[in-house]
Amino acid sequence: MFPLAEILHAKGYRLSGSDNNPSDNLEKVKAMGIEVRMGHHPENVEGCGLVVYTAAVFETNPELVAARAAGIPTLGRAQLLGIVADSFEGATGVCGTHGKTTSTSMLTEVLLNAGYDPSAIIGGKLASIGGSGRVGNSRYLVCEADEFRDTFLNIHPETAVILNVQEDHLEYFKNLDNIISSFARFAGQTRKNVVVNMDDEGARRAVENCQTPVIKVGTGEDCDYRALNIIQEGPFARYDLIRRGEKIGRIEMSIPGIHQVHNSLCVLAAADSMGVPMDSAIESVCRFGGAGRRFEFLGKLHGITLADDYAHNPKEIEVTLQTAKQMGYKRVIAVFQPVTYSRTAMMLKEFARVLSIADKTILTEIMGSREINTYNIYSSDLAALIPNGEWYDGFEETAGRVAEIAREGDLILTLGCGDIYKCARMILSELKNRTGDQL
Repeated sequence: MFPLAEILHAKGYRLSGSDNNPSDNLEKVKAMGIEVRMGHHPENVEGCGLVVYTAAVFETNPELVAARAAGIPTLGRAQLLGIVADSFEGATGVCGTHGKTTSTSMLTEVLLNAGYDPSAIIGGKLASIGGSGRVGNSRYLVCEADEFRDTFLNIHPETAVILNVQEDHLEYFKNLDNIISSFARFAGQTRKNVVVNMDDEGARRAVENCQTPVIKVGTGEDCDYRALNIIQEGPFARYDLIRRGEKIGRIEMSIPGIHQVHNSLCVLAAADSMGVPMDSAIESVCRFGGAGRRFEFLGKLHGITLADDYAHNPKEIEVTLQTAKQMGYKRVIAVFQPVTYSRTAMMLKEFARVLSIADKTILTEIMGSREINTYNIYSSDLAALIPNGEWYDGFEETAGRVAEIAREGDLILTLGCGDIYKCARMILSELKNRTGDQL
């Protein structure tokens, strides 16, 4: 919601809002002069012309109930995102089951460094813009286009970027075919072109019958933008960038993971389609240091390194842990917070398989988010399937256990899309308080 608030505030709309929990973003909203109230109460919507709510808000929310009873129009966050995005002639929607935040952030920096002055709506924090959103003064907008409950079908961008299409949100989509069909619809409502990772089978299937011009990226000979001579030394990948048969540069990534090859290829192709000088785009991609909560290093104490990552579905966790295992640490300790009961139940065996990549896995209890536990699933069920797996109910207990077992040369990696970052801060505090006899 925060980037949308930034953009609407800059356009002169009068805003107010409420939330149940304090956060850094709420403090930023207050600093902008926007009224923020803690807690959800019917009186908060009095005098409003429109009430916008997130997917985490239930139909019984007192503010939503009061707004509808008073005849105040209401919109879901996804609908507002579509309205805002469609107000930008040069909007780019970055979609995919994973990699959206990193790629959206990377493209934002490419455009910024090229002087395009874009607006941005990002699902994570980007240090160069000081947050998750930016208000520019141009026709360009870069935004994450999320497939969750077909959110991205509210957006009709000039350019779409499809990074990958794999299984997730099965409580809504039911199967992969339905997910692919949704991405195909999004590609079909794009106005200028669609940049597609052709090395991903799901993404490739999504554009099989696309009427919008397709820009192909990948390693195959039929791709418009190819990565050749890929080398991974430690966590970082390097490759030759080939544009329509001609080598135009050597890419040396500054963010870990072989999967960043495809993310950067898609970003470079999208930037080229917008007319960004490729020497500038290549330099920006090579210098890009990552987005917040995307393998974000938080500190190193007593020889123990702590990092935090947003990975929350099995494929993301697998790629992140495989990358971590290549970084030369003695052990990788994964601290994972499952989010939503449906995802945990439906992908239980896959979660167990990928979390077993770590040398030690510690789970917190499942964060239900918008769901009720009708699946009768608990973190203890997942922990029982993981060798060297443990689970704890609260963050304090979890942080204490992690600090207890961590040793010099270890990497502690917190994982999940909920509020596991709070646990990461607690672990860091526990490590700071360690005394000599605990090392």
